[in-house]
Amino acid sequence: MSYKDSSLKVFSLNSNPKLAEEIAANIGVELGKSSVTKFSDGEIQINIEESIRGCDVYVVQSTCEPGNLHIMELLIMIDALKRASAKSINIVIPYYGYARQDRKARAREPITAKLIADLLQVAGTTRVITLDLHAPQIQGFFDIPVDQLVGVPILSSYWRKKDFEDVVVVSPDHGGVTRARQLAERLKAPIAIIDKRRPRPNVAEVMNIVGNIEGRTAILIDDIIDTAGTITLGANALIENGAKEVYACCTHPVLSGPAIERIENSPIKELVVTNSIPLSEEKKIDKLTQLSVAPLISEAIIRVHERKTVSILFD
Repeated sequence: MSYKDSSLKVFSLNSNPKLAEEIAANIGVELGKSSVTKFSDGEIQINIEESIRGCDVYVVQSTCEPGNLHIMELLIMIDALKRASAKSINIVIPYYGYARQDRKARAREPITAKLIADLLQVAGTTRVITLDLHAPQIQGFFDIPVDQLVGVPILSSYWRKKDFEDVVVVSPDHGGVTRARQLAERLKAPIAIIDKRRPRPNVAEVMNIVGNIEGRTAILIDDIIDTAGTITLGANALIENGAKEVYACCTHPVLSGPAIERIENSPIKELVVTNSIPLSEEKKIDKLTQLSVAPLISEAIIRVHERKTVSILFD
């Protein structure tokens, strides 16, 4: 199947080419021809190897590790597209790096999420399509349209097929309650919250569970799993407080440092993630299941291109 409008172009950079290929295939277009090379001193050079004059261009690039390199690739690509007379430059960022630096938590700290937004806009971005921003208010850092897609429908569809009995959806902290409630509503399950407190500096966390989890199958949900400390401590606390078994899910599998070892050694029976971030071979453990966000993103791209509503995808 080929898409009817040849003015829609999809390009990929180096962060997640497999996802970009899947998105292009779902839309029914071939990936745009471009090359990313480096000079001997490490400077990036990008060449667009086909005409994009007057086209609506969509560039797929997660700003995951190495985040600084992927951000620089993206900025240079945007400049190249602008100078090649693209009609619109739409940046598809499945994982928006630096999103956790969204406010000043201490004196003299930067708000790096705002800096990245400024850089993307100044470079020439027309629109951003992203997935589960760590802090939803980051949309307000931009003065251009931002479509934030959500991963909960993809995750909930997977869990429904499992047909668990006595499920409880658990937020690993107070900040994730809204996300947990969204999943719980789809699974028609109650929610629980892990209340983390640090009684004094350098003392191990005391964890209390708010909600009934005894004898139930618990599903922990978060937006990002980085070092997996929070999610594995939460899983241990759930088992210690009487949960029958523990599963976990997230949209963005950063999985840095000791994450894989912690998950392997934890009581989590299965961790379900999306492919917003590609996984290296050593991270593809038996406990981990990866779901594709390509159908969701490709549908969003088509809807944006055809000037249709995107909000229907949130359901």
